[in-house]
Amino acid sequence: MQLTKGVEQAFCIIVLLATQESSAPLASDEISKRLGVSPSYMKKIIRKLVVQGIAVSVSGNNGGVSLAKPATDITLLDVIEAMEGPIQMYPDTGLIGLAFQDGKYAQKGQELLRNVFAQGDRLLIEYFSNLTAADLLKEGLGTANLPTLNWNRETLSDVIGKEQDDDK
Repeated sequence: MQLTKGVEQAFCIIVLLATQESSAPLASDEISKRLGVSPSYMKKIIRKLVVQGIAVSVSGNNGGVSLAKPATDITLLDVIEAMEGPIQMYPDTGLIGLAFQDGKYAQKGQELLRNVFAQGDRLLIEYFSNLTAADLLKEGLGTANLPTLNWNRETLSDVIGKEQDDDK
């Protein structure tokens, strides 16, 4: 199973939104610029996140995108399924039945593969549903709390550098 680039881009959007000041939605043009993708493509990704209840879109001059819920409530599974749909590794086209038309062995082989991949799907679902965006952000940044900044004006390095200077 290989996830599309859209999943990686959606995770980047979640990182930006999870650290964005709650009072200022992040402009989709700023997200597009930061990720180096076209504004129209970015809007498609954002739309998928909005439809799944991960993000909200605010229109107007000071509009943009915000998280619909805290990063602690957004699992990796939420983001993957928003972009790719439900996890299902095995396509199960029935090819075994067509290729080996000798009855019980083909049927048994088909059932075995279905069961093996269904178990793999369940394991992936369980794993990804236990990891939140906040967990990964905190670990990646090496912080106990998520920093907040206005990506429309600042960078993460600006804020983390300031916080480290304040701690000295």
